[in-house]
Amino acid sequence: MSMLSLIGRESPIFESDIEEQGIRLNQLVSEGRHLVIGGAGTIGQAVTKEIFKRDPKVLHVVDISENNMVELVRDIRSSEGYGTGDFRTYAIDCGEVEFEALMASEGPYDYVFNLSALKHVRSEKDPLTLMRMIMVNVFNTIKTLRLAKESGAKKYFCVSTDKAANPVNMMGASKRIMEMFLMRESLTQNISMARFANVAFSDGSLLHGFNQRFAKRQPFSAPNDVKRYFITPQESGELCLLSGLLGKNRDIFFPKLSEKLHLITFSEIAVRYLEERGYEPYECESEDEARDRAEELIADNQWPCYFFKSDTTGEKDFEEFFTDNEDLDMQRFDTVGVIRNQADFDEGDLDDFMDGIESLRAEGTWTKDDIVELYFGLLPEFAHKETGKYLDQRM
Repeated sequence: MSMLSLIGRESPIFESDIEEQGIRLNQLVSEGRHLVIGGAGTIGQAVTKEIFKRDPKVLHVVDISENNMVELVRDIRSSEGYGTGDFRTYAIDCGEVEFEALMASEGPYDYVFNLSALKHVRSEKDPLTLMRMIMVNVFNTIKTLRLAKESGAKKYFCVSTDKAANPVNMMGASKRIMEMFLMRESLTQNISMARFANVAFSDGSLLHGFNQRFAKRQPFSAPNDVKRYFITPQESGELCLLSGLLGKNRDIFFPKLSEKLHLITFSEIAVRYLEERGYEPYECESEDEARDRAEELIADNQWPCYFFKSDTTGEKDFEEFFTDNEDLDMQRFDTVGVIRNQADFDEGDLDDFMDGIESLRAEGTWTKDDIVELYFGLLPEFAHKETGKYLDQRM
């Protein structure tokens, strides 16, 4: 069974636009100098591959994960070969001085793609991880954008999330705040973004966890009431490429909802996953039962599963890519919608947020409530969904 079948689809989403824009995309890539930040994550690897296969003049990739970077290079060499351009990887942190040195010595880059992020809703479980999420998703974005601008970049692209539309969790709100800061930066640097659905089997995702649980012969655990849209890793790379190269200043791209993009529950995917591998899903009454009976059931060609109703912090009841007050262009592309933004921001509110975060860090101690209060200063409509329960408390 293909990945598309597992997530309830029969065909790729963006193939018509990739074909329609193919000549232009190929030209912009082949003639350009490209930098991918966060290039060893699932989306970053997908973007890197989309650029590499179009034979760029320069493609440099930055990521803090040395191991994932090694695998990225092996993957590209094994699938695409070597190309004719300058392809290099750097295992460095975009928030540190080594990245500044890279920009000074190797820039300017025509197109800078920032795919680095802390993406998990569970990142708000403690104030320390939450602070790091803000530094990565907001402050590092501002820093890398300004370095790109100073070196003469034509375009800066940054990945957002569907969870930034009417956010209910701290991760989604951090990306919405990032979007607001980029509106200010757009006055002096061309920028574009993309919001998209869950990337199937991305690193650390629940579906990626299915692979790990299956390899380790452990129970599957998944909510049975949360429906989500999924795109494949390749589709995530294609959407970022379309936005990064073809998006106008301040555009946010998102996948159009159509018969090709289906809502599906995590438990449905778990059942399909196991059946495709020849196992009958066996639904247990509790995590304890699933753990205790794992060896017995698997030996009998059944797989222990615990499906439950979601009750953890920050889980949205439905999925959306845009809000009612955002200006949409649904005609420019066949499969992609575009949010057209104005440079609408409150300078004082943005500065207050930055000053507040820097003040907390200077003090050396802070609480989640301290950070939530700063969020509300920028997002008074923030509908934070706090239940006191987190995904780390589940299998």
